[in-house]
Parts: sequence; structure tokens; C-alpha cells
Amino acid sequence: MYRDNTKVIRIGDRVIGGGNPILIQSMTNTKTENLKATLEQIHGLEKVGCDIIRCTVPSKEAAAVFGEIKKNISIPLVADIHFDYRLAIAAMENGADKIRINPGNIGGEEKLKAVVNVAKERRVPIRVGVNSGSLEKNLIEKYGRVTAEGLVESALDKVRMIEEMDYDQIVISIKSSDVLMSIKAHELIAKQSNYPLHVGITESGTIHGGNIKSAVGLGVILNQGIGDTIRVSLTGDPLEEIKSAKLILKTLGLRKGGIEVVSCPTCGRTQIDLIKLATEVEEMVQDYDLDIKLAVMGCAVNGPGEAREADIGIAGGRGEGLLIKKGEIIRKVPESELLAVLKEELDNWK
Repeated sequence: MYRDNTKVIRIGDRVIGGGNPILIQSMTNTKTENLKATLEQIHGLEKVGCDIIRCTVPSKEAAAVFGEIKKNISIPLVADIHFDYRLAIAAMENGADKIRINPGNIGGEEKLKAVVNVAKERRVPIRVGVNSGSLEKNLIEKYGRVTAEGLVESALDKVRMIEEMDYDQIVISIKSSDVLMSIKAHELIAKQSNYPLHVGITESGTIHGGNIKSAVGLGVILNQGIGDTIRVSLTGDPLEEIKSAKLILKTLGLRKGGIEVVSCPTCGRTQIDLIKLATEVEEMVQDYDLDIKLAVMGCAVNGPGEAREADIGIAGGRGEGLLIKKGEIIRKVPESELLAVLKEELDNWK
């Protein structure tokens, strides 16, 4: 079911599905029990644009601090549960806005029913998570290996278990580290279910490799109209996940706002440290909510022409820099003042 027609699910004060904006998720990597460290990380993620945050709940102590976490953040809080159904219940009782479980490893039908009953009482959505690394043996035997078809069958089996307990506040997540398998699985399940889909390439890797795999996988899936929430899973600082997710959505035309930075790849004509300048510009514009395109060019000869499609741009030459608007040079400044002049322009942008 494509995102315009998926079921609308409320998560805290946000809604997904039914054509609502695609929300960006991340997950803390602190010890959840360490309230100070966990809150610091979540506040940093909120600042850069995280819409929903998930925390692992491996212990009673982690579940117990959920109430304090909830009171001190402004985005929905999701509890990540493995194996122990009691922790799922405790997390909901302490304010979790959503829980993520695999119904197949929560401890049997009665324990799953206990979780669903509390979710039903509190109207807490359940994210059914199926991972290629935990696919059931019978499905591996049926299809000969881990396959997209097996992932989909497993997910829909788990959904039916919850539906049979008279609950339908469900989000589905089917993840694989294999990009092509993930794409196929989402294409298949979108035709068989109307529940919102949380999309990501699991265990995608480091910031470099993980970004490439996530951009390819999420790009293909999202561009087909599939997916209601996303996570770019990276082995690194969760802040990088949010930055990457925002850029993927903006590149696909699925999110507006924030400055888009474009920069030339450098060549033998470059006479300034363009790599350093472009990096500084990209960092500087993170705090601006302007919906504009900004070009950073390393050649004062071709820079104005190349920056024509941008709202504003800068180009550097030997010892001097140019400030450009819509392809027209409006100011020439010393190279050392280029970044400050650009910031002044953005601060006064109308």
C-alpha cells in the first residue's frame, strides 16, 4: 500500500501514514539507564531534526527511567524490546509512545497477548520488526535461504497474530543489510498490507559505506511511494543519521526546509582550499531553516555561471572571493572574509 493510502497511526503527538509527512527516526546508543547521557543525546538529535527517537530497554532499570526521559523531551519516545514481555509492559506504563517488538521472540502467545492488552488500553502502537538475521528456520527452509518473500511472510504472520488479538495500531518494519533484498521486500509488502512502513537498511555500515547503501536503498523504495518513516542506520554518531535522512528526503523532493549546499568537485583551476570552505559552509548552515540552494564554487572564472541555479553562492579565487546571487556577482571581498560575508547575508535573508 503506497504511503498516501496507508493506515494513519498516532505516535505520541505525531501521526504517520495516510500521506502525512515522512518522519525521521534514530536510536540512542547510550545506556538508557544513564538518564543524563541519554537526555543529552536526544536533545542533540532533536536540535538537528529527529522526529521520533527509540531507546533500548534491556532491563527493569531502563524501563523505569522512561517516564523521566518522556518528561524531558519533545519528540515521541519508542521502546525497543527484545525477548522480555515484562519490559514492554513496564516501558508502556512509564510513558512509551510506541514499542518495537518481534512477536516471535517475546515468549509465546500468552505473553504477547499481555503486551497487546496493555498497548490496547493505552493506545500505544506496536512496531512489528522482522530482520533478515532473525528469520525463522522454517521460512529459510521453505525458500532455500533468507529471501524478500520470507521476510514479508514472516512480517505478515506477526501482524496477523496481533490482529487476532483485536488490535490494529501497527507499524511494520522489514529490514535487511542486503539492499536489493530490502527493495524487493518493500515492493512486495506494499501490495499486501495497508499498515505504515518503517524503512531502513539495517547494519548498513560506517558513515561512508552506510550512507551509500542507505541512499540507494531508501532512495529506490521512497521514490516508489513506499515508506512512512525512515532511519539511516549508521555505525557512528546518531546525529549523522538525521543529517543523512534529511538530505535523502530533500533530494527526492519529499521534504522542504533547510539550506541545500551544492559544491563543485575541485579541479586544477581551484585556487582556494575548497574542501575546507565547503565543509565549513555545510556546518554553518545547519542552524538555518531557509528553504534555499547555496553554491560553493572554487573558481572565480566559472563560479558565477555554475552557481546560476542557486539562490546564493560564493566562489573563491587567489586571495579574493565573490558573493553571488542568482548568477550575478554582487560583492567582491577578501578571501578571508568570504565565510563571514556569507553568514551576514543568510542572517538577513528575506
